[in-house]
Amino acid sequence: MPPRLVSADVYRGIVMFLLMAEGLHLADVAAARPSEGIWAAIAHHQEHVEWVGCTIHDMIQPSFSFLVGVALPFSIAARRGRGQSTGRMTLHAFWRSLVLVAIGVFLRSSRKTQTNFTFEDTLSQIGLGYGLLFLLGLRSTRDHWIAFGVILLGYWLAFALYSPGPVFDAAAWGVAADWPHNATGFAAHWNKNANLATAFDHWFLGLFPYSSAYPFSSGGYVTLSFIPTLATMILGLIAGGVLHSADRSDTVKLQTLIVLAVPLTLLGWGLGQAGLCPVVKRIWTPSWVLFSGGLCLLTLALLYLTIDIWGLRRLVFPFVVIGMNSIAAYCLTGQLAPYIDKNLATHFGTAPFAILGPELTVTLRRTAVILVLWLILFWMYRRRLFLRV
Repeated sequence: MPPRLVSADVYRGIVMFLLMAEGLHLADVAAARPSEGIWAAIAHHQEHVEWVGCTIHDMIQPSFSFLVGVALPFSIAARRGRGQSTGRMTLHAFWRSLVLVAIGVFLRSSRKTQTNFTFEDTLSQIGLGYGLLFLLGLRSTRDHWIAFGVILLGYWLAFALYSPGPVFDAAAWGVAADWPHNATGFAAHWNKNANLATAFDHWFLGLFPYSSAYPFSSGGYVTLSFIPTLATMILGLIAGGVLHSADRSDTVKLQTLIVLAVPLTLLGWGLGQAGLCPVVKRIWTPSWVLFSGGLCLLTLALLYLTIDIWGLRRLVFPFVVIGMNSIAAYCLTGQLAPYIDKNLATHFGTAPFAILGPELTVTLRRTAVILVLWLILFWMYRRRLFLRV
């Protein structure tokens, strides 16, 4: 059995660290220090783009989803090595799907007055497709590519054939008429809240107990994104199959990842530029799958080269601690971080965190929060306590 893929742990740890760092409020620092352009540049990549395009922050969810697929060939091999039957593994996969969806709903319901039945959370999106991903994991690479292509083409065609109607009132769906990201022409099929997936949510989420009929997502996020998210996970499954294979050298594995990454990235970007399918993360367009998936492949290739081939592991150990307990890190960030932040302010006040100026007070305190979270994860790592589903 191949050794553990440390590069995947590190990649996962980097992704979760970026999520933890979301609360550093660097946009406020950039506004307070407009003459220091570095803060504006960093802050830009800590925010999602409004619609079309990509920042580093936009790559968190596709990377996390991609890595689920990368890990699957290793997981299946390990379970088979322990003598588990295919039936037992399949039951576990669908149970895991259910639990991931439930955790996602739970996290979205925090500090709400009732259960918030929405399914755009990262864990819910992964859970909705994980059972199918596992079944594909039992099949050949050829079937993986066929499923990948069918999902992207089918999802693109469904959006292309849908029209909100000639009297569609964009303002009633939370989109200003002069919003600069409203596309015209063929690309308008993927406009915010004027697309097939939003129409589906207006019906589907309206079946759940809301105080009134479900209107729309203010951010444009949709439940049906789990379908192209499955394609992202399949791309990870293909990459994981390459890295898990025993009949390829490290060099060939690296070359394969790069050969896949470059054309996928360029194709996704090209489809957006041609107006055939905008690159939109919020509704996970097929072009977004290709573009972000190519970047995920390139990132994995770089980490595989430096960590698994060259063996440069010591400097990345902090990310290993986070990456090996990624679900715990995800949940702690959402649920425990506000509590830690509040108590740091209560017990230490603002003075210790104001040493670099008042505009950096919150940022330094949130940095301390990240450190506390990491120490909790390190304690869990030392005691081999890993939250798995």
